[in-house]
Amino acid sequence: MSGLSDYQRVVAYYGDDFTGSTDVMEALTVNGLPAVLFFEPPSDDRLARFPACRAVGVAGTSRSRSPEWMKQHLRPVFERLKELGTPLVHYKICSTFDSSPEVGNIGCAIEIGREVFGSRYVPLVVGAPVLGRYTVFGNHFAAGGGEVYRLDRHPTMSRHPVTPMDEADLRTQLKRQAGLSAGLIDILALRGEPEQPDRRFDEVVSAGPDVVLFDVLDDASLVPIGRLLWERRAASGPFVAGSSGLEYAVAAYWRSVGELPAAANRFDAGPVDRLIVVSGSCAPVTAQQIRTSFANGFDGLRLDVRPLARGDAAAIEEAVEAGLQPLGRGRSVVLYTALGPDDPALVEPGLRTPEFNAALGRSLGAILLRLIERSGVRRVAVCGGDTSGHAGNVLGVYALTMAAPMAPGSPLCRAHSDNPQLDRLEVVFKGGQNGNEQLFSQVREGRAR
Repeated sequence: MSGLSDYQRVVAYYGDDFTGSTDVMEALTVNGLPAVLFFEPPSDDRLARFPACRAVGVAGTSRSRSPEWMKQHLRPVFERLKELGTPLVHYKICSTFDSSPEVGNIGCAIEIGREVFGSRYVPLVVGAPVLGRYTVFGNHFAAGGGEVYRLDRHPTMSRHPVTPMDEADLRTQLKRQAGLSAGLIDILALRGEPEQPDRRFDEVVSAGPDVVLFDVLDDASLVPIGRLLWERRAASGPFVAGSSGLEYAVAAYWRSVGELPAAANRFDAGPVDRLIVVSGSCAPVTAQQIRTSFANGFDGLRLDVRPLARGDAAAIEEAVEAGLQPLGRGRSVVLYTALGPDDPALVEPGLRTPEFNAALGRSLGAILLRLIERSGVRRVAVCGGDTSGHAGNVLGVYALTMAAPMAPGSPLCRAHSDNPQLDRLEVVFKGGQNGNEQLFSQVREGRAR
């Protein structure tokens, strides 16, 4: 079986949202495989600008899209990634599996990938211990507030405004979403005798499932999973699905056989005088980060979501002017739409639909772009998975590379743009549940976790 040195590029991936896409870039880069993340499928000319990168990603928004959108847009992206000839092509999903038959349908995306790559079955790894995400006997768990919850009892995911999770068994979720059958490589097989993972894998595949799901409990689970993903890819084909736990698994295996350095790479970023944060997240974790930032010297500016979701030009300019005031005094600022899922701003019926979120995200992106252009600030953060995708597309950036880790799954990135004012901008795209309460101060100070 060929090794990493036989490939110029090892992984190509599509992320179903921006925060998840930067999460994979971090997992690869810190493990010695520099990655570049594009905002749309790259041309050969764009790729040629990053000759040292061993992985190529495309940041998408399919997490907030319908199956009809996926069928129209995912196929050409997968076909472009297939042209790159990497041994692994990854459809990256959120580590909390938040999706439904109508929005962010993971089963639908897997089916499209199977057709493009001609896969007999698709390996699926959702657990990511570094992010506090675990799969045990097919049921998924996620950390939150110092506790670990089953997905359907998680205080955030069970109440997600668009894709509330009412089922923890991922096999049931796949059956609901696309009628897919899933075999399971469970934790007992992964922890068994050396030959047990292979024996279980053969048993599962012989039954002809559409998906092969892997339990993930801890770092010890990762090496056997990574080995099976890498060594069995000739049978399954290059297409795989899952969270960044998939990259952590194959990296753990590659390190165990000497294909990667014994220790992860280290990065550091220096401090900046001012930071701009824009947040469309309604997660409790982000709410606490916003409150803590006020105690740490940030100014706060609550935004009215209704006119912004209509794209009201006057409301956008009003927010820009309000944000420029503290920035002009040398202070950092957080512009936010809500403080948690119970915020009164979100109780009106019809709010937080996919269409509402997309329009709000675009307006937040427009506000951020104008603040950058008019303030000269060189480091920013965007909070919320859906928000990051829609806001990021407004910025006029074509690619990201990693500058330094900040919080698991939310690295500090370096932007690449044809606009000199945005080129080399530093930005964090943060999922709603990522990071500790001091994260905004850490980003301003450039302190790696």
